[in-house]
Formats: sequence, structure tokens, C-alpha cells
Amino acid sequence: MTDDVRNIVLGVVAVAIGAAVGWIARTHLWRRKLRRKQVFFGLPDSSECLLVVSREAGGEGSVHRYDVFALLELAALVKDCGAHAQIIQHDTARQGFGERTEFCFGGPTTNRRIAAHLTSLLPGVAINTQPEPGPDRGSFQIGTERYRMDPGVAEYVLLARLTAGQESRPVFLLCGQRAITHQAAARYLARHHEKLSRKYGRGTFCLLLKVVNSGAYGPDVVELVSDVTRAATEPAPVVRTSHRATEQ
Repeated sequence: MTDDVRNIVLGVVAVAIGAAVGWIARTHLWRRKLRRKQVFFGLPDSSECLLVVSREAGGEGSVHRYDVFALLELAALVKDCGAHAQIIQHDTARQGFGERTEFCFGGPTTNRRIAAHLTSLLPGVAINTQPEPGPDRGSFQIGTERYRMDPGVAEYVLLARLTAGQESRPVFLLCGQRAITHQAAARYLARHHEKLSRKYGRGTFCLLLKVVNSGAYGPDVVELVSDVTRAATEPAPVVRTSHRATEQ
């Protein structure tokens, strides 16, 4: 074997070894990234989760189109984790939480499971559900702060990861002032889950997001207002009133 042939052979071997090492490294990084994603969402391979949707007002079994778009965003996340999703209406989800990961979205007036989760898991959140028009209609009260919506201009949505313990599967809550905010929150979760995983791990969090100018930009422009975990998970302060009779 001449020196030229030997050099060619050694070059080919070096390229093959480099390609193999690169493939192994990329595969390792991909698997580690997938594992972190599965842990954050509570979705190991071949596991099952629930997608709990609201019924559209006035519709018999129908779902608002923006909630359908949110479903598509979440279904893609579930598929990436190698898990399986079951879509159910809110009034048929008569079960506890913690055994299977749950994605639940809607408002307390259209999704009774959302209402139950808010009461038991986010007692510091109060949502104005009065049907009468007014500036506070649909507003969020979180601790001492109130967040009013301006339809099509500024609308708020809660994005929360809630657990009953380290070993239980999480509930992801997407509760907004309008249906388009649910798609915005689902998209935010899909785009930022790695950052959220690094910051919160398997823990509980509750974020307040603002959807900006949805009338022009749809669900694409979303701002993080603040982390409201502490205020949302603590019971709201009790307002005490005096019942003493007024002296005449």
C-alpha cells in the first residue's frame, strides 16, 4: 500500500469515526432534551393524557374554533412526547387529577372543570362572571390586583402548571378572558416549555399573560405580565365588615 492510498484510507476512516461520534452526540442530546420535555409535561412514552375542552355557547357539543386551534397546538406537544391524547368535554370529566396529565382550557362559565380547578388549586384568583356589560366583566382579580380586558386590544390569560405532589401528573390550566387567548397560551407553552422547565422543573407555577392587539395580530403577540404563583395559590384575603347596628 502506497503512502497516498494509506492517507486516503486513514482520511475515510477519520471521517467515518467523526460522523459516528457526531451522530451519537446528537442522538444523546436529542434523547436528553426529549426526556426533559416528557418530565415537564408528565408524559413518558406511550402514556395517556386528557385534553378537556369547553362547549361553545349555544352549541350542542361544538367547540369554539380558537379552542380547536389550541387543541392542535397541544396535540402536537403530546405527540412529540410519544404520548396519546384523549379529548373530552368538560362536563364528562368526572375524575380526580394526578393520575394522568391534563390540559384544561376555557373559562369558569363554559368549563366547569376549570371552575373546580380555580376553586381548589388557585383560590387567590377570582374571575368576574357577571353577564351584565361593564368595565369589570370578565376581569381577573389576583390577590389585590385587577386585570380588565379591552376586547381585541388587551386580553389576559392564566397559564398554570399545577400538581398535587412531586409524583403526580400535572394539570396545565389555560384560562383566558376570550377563546383566542387559549390558543395564545397554548402557543406560548409550546414555544417556551424548555425555559419554563429549567426555571420551575416539576413544580407549580401560574403565569399571567397578556395577548396584545388580537384584532390585528391574532394570538401571536403575547407578553408575560408577571409570575402570580404566590398570589394565585394563596387564599384571597377576607374582607371583614361590621354588623353592629348604627346608633340612633
